[in-house]
Amino acid sequence: MNVMINQPLNDTLCDERLAFAELARDLANKKLLEGIEENDRYPFGPLFAEAIKDAAVVGFYGVNLASEHGGVDMNAGMVAVILEQLSLVDASLAAVVFTNAAALEIIRQASLESDCSPLYAGISSLGTAPLAFQSFSGPGETDMPQADGGGRISGKARYLVLGDIADYAVIPAAQAGAGGFSWYLVDLNDESIAKSKPIVSLGLHACPAVDISLRETPCTLIGGPGCGLKYFDAMADGMSLCAAAMSLGVMKGSFQSALDYTSDRYQGGRQIIDWPQVRMMLANMAIESKTGDALFSRARQEMENECQGWGFTARAAAVHIGELAVKSTADGIQLFGGNGYMKDYPQEKRFRDARQSQCLLGMAALKKIHYITDYIEENK
Repeated sequence: MNVMINQPLNDTLCDERLAFAELARDLANKKLLEGIEENDRYPFGPLFAEAIKDAAVVGFYGVNLASEHGGVDMNAGMVAVILEQLSLVDASLAAVVFTNAAALEIIRQASLESDCSPLYAGISSLGTAPLAFQSFSGPGETDMPQADGGGRISGKARYLVLGDIADYAVIPAAQAGAGGFSWYLVDLNDESIAKSKPIVSLGLHACPAVDISLRETPCTLIGGPGCGLKYFDAMADGMSLCAAAMSLGVMKGSFQSALDYTSDRYQGGRQIIDWPQVRMMLANMAIESKTGDALFSRARQEMENECQGWGFTARAAAVHIGELAVKSTADGIQLFGGNGYMKDYPQEKRFRDARQSQCLLGMAALKKIHYITDYIEENK
């Protein structure tokens, strides 16, 4: 059962943001809704390449790209609005947009203290095709390749999201004898790079990832050497808001589908929705969605107003809304009476996507540890 999503948009958005949100909703309903089951078969079926290209046509890969480089020059709050609307239907394309935005944000953070104009100019597909990035891991969660002093990288970059469809990637690498790590831009079409077969993931199947092996691959340093963690932390504040938006969209979509299904089906001579146990589960899902919505709105407002400590709110929102989404989608499967485990309905997919979304920018447990560590340090 495919349900057209008509989620009302936030009427406090400015006209430009409202227009982008409408674009995202239209793209999701027209390009993703009908093919959810087929798209979810990737890599054992075709990739929804047309939808990925359509996202470029409407400008989704340039939202947080500076206008002087051909972008829209808006912040993570606008990216988040787009991601929520896409995730109401299918979060896989939202993960593609998220990955590109995270890579761009690393470069933008570096550009605040270094001249990155040559680097921007060297990306021929900037804004028209997504950048690859390890968007489901944080620093220290995977082994990094090694960079030498001559501008070359060797080693492996694991679970590089979009690595098999993007032309360029932003990846971290360590340098022998140097402290910390740095970010580098690499051309994925270079003959020194070998790619694995597409990796089968828990959820978000149509957001492809591969492992890549680099052998003295030419690379371009992004920003200052050894500044990798600083750029990642600055990126993670805004992109945590985007991760929260994806989980929120999945959760709202799950509730809407469950509400429609229970309203249409009958058991024992009456609608399923009239059974008290069903109403209680729907009530819990509605409350969880409302709670997530309120937390997300608060985090976005703090970011927009540059309130002190807004990054802590954004990161807390990402973790908590992610947990709410997993619980809500699990309840959604039960409301489908087990049918949610079948491909006839989207609930089973939403549960997997909610789980996978929790890993954006790193494992949830590690994000909690980093959160309290940073919070204690900030409030000494």
